[in-house]
Amino acid sequence: MSFLLYFIIIALIPLWAQMRVKSTFAKYSRVASSSYRRGAEVAREILNANGLYNVGVEEGRGFLSDHYDPRSKTVRLSPENYHGHSIAAAAVAAHECGHAIQDAKGYTFLRFRHALVPVANLGSNASWILIMIGILFHFSGMLLLGIIFMGAAVLFQLITLPVEFNASNRALDQIAALRLIGHGEEREAKKVLNAAALTYVAAAAVAVLELLRLVFIFTGMNRNDD
Repeated sequence: MSFLLYFIIIALIPLWAQMRVKSTFAKYSRVASSSYRRGAEVAREILNANGLYNVGVEEGRGFLSDHYDPRSKTVRLSPENYHGHSIAAAAVAAHECGHAIQDAKGYTFLRFRHALVPVANLGSNASWILIMIGILFHFSGMLLLGIIFMGAAVLFQLITLPVEFNASNRALDQIAALRLIGHGEEREAKKVLNAAALTYVAAAAVAVLELLRLVFIFTGMNRNDD
């Protein structure tokens, strides 16, 4: 029964975060910003103000698919944010520009996260194979190796948190300083960014819980072997 409750909890945490971000975005995507600039214009103005003329702004595909690509130095905004004049569009566009500013300034946590990408990808792909072999065949050494691999993926999730929160802080500073939204709209923009951050917090929380569960399985397996 306790295991069933555990799996219900870890399934509900990310679901709740996704519902929160979608409902918050839907609410503020219907509220036009006082500057009435499109998300693409907000992004371009922030980048230019920070001397990032080499960073492009492109329209991407998919709902809330917004991201900054450090390889091509491009801010890609989902169609609704690229063309939208809303507070939500301005906040999301500014957030992605926050990542571009981090990249340009060599923000420590962003550099660390980039360095972890190949390790995290390997950990995500290989960990569960090793973990299942270790559990099914009662091979604690294989389980431990899987836990170590998973630990690398979890570390990536945790490092993502300061990267995202810092990008949001930079975004709020930029849109306020450049007057891309009105003074009274800062609180609404912050709500959009906070809701988006919840998805990363939820993902990190679930990852940590899963890692702890496997550590308990490993210690229990070793205790039974003694």
